[in-house]
Amino acid sequence: MRLFKDIEKVNQIDFLPWQNDALKAFSAKMKDREYLFPCIPAIQSFSLGHLRYGFIGHPESNQTSIELASLLKEFTINCNEYGKYTTLIIFFETPQNLITNRTVEDFELLFWKQLSNLNKLDEKDWPIHIPRNPSEHEWEYCFHGEQYFMYCATPKHEKRKSRYFPYMMMAITPRWVLQEFNKNKRYAKKIKEQVRERIKKYDNISTHSALNSYGNIDNHEWKQYFLRDDNTELPKCPFLRSLVDKED
Repeated sequence: MRLFKDIEKVNQIDFLPWQNDALKAFSAKMKDREYLFPCIPAIQSFSLGHLRYGFIGHPESNQTSIELASLLKEFTINCNEYGKYTTLIIFFETPQNLITNRTVEDFELLFWKQLSNLNKLDEKDWPIHIPRNPSEHEWEYCFHGEQYFMYCATPKHEKRKSRYFPYMMMAITPRWVLQEFNKNKRYAKKIKEQVRERIKKYDNISTHSALNSYGNIDNHEWKQYFLRDDNTELPKCPFLRSLVDKED
């Protein structure tokens, strides 16, 4: 169980077939110059070699949560050494029978189950400056004392291509990385506009209303972590219960 850096050298490592397939699919998505992936910062991070990659088990397994916690802890401790645009990319082993028999909403529940389990395994307290209630606009997910933006993609997304991947996947980005990217306000505004335009071209559905910016009074970060393949959303954040349970 370890993190990997350079996925262009996959042939030098004895990966399992599904792991090789996931890496090649991810690389192809990042390097596609005709069908441009919307997230420009992700492509920059990929090109600079700042991304780190990890493989974990079946998304329904509690053991998988332990694996995720181990990799995210390692990433959190060392992320400042990986580059100013670093992000942790996590690939879940996602067998075909799971893909066939589950819906986008099922994967949504699995995603939140993993985040809830991850919180239970967190060795550090929730940062005191981050609200416990996800309905507050300054809330975001935290682990091992670090603030993170979470992104989930699944094999069941069809219309929202920006959230499609052949395996369940998470991209976990430290808040300080996003702050670094937003230091130049004019540049950040331009990139955000370009990202939104790319989303319109990339997806076969209108842009989800939940997309917003951290810190805005009308923003809810949790709603952006998992976007459904339509424009519906959960009425409340499933994660609140796990925070309350941990404090009891």
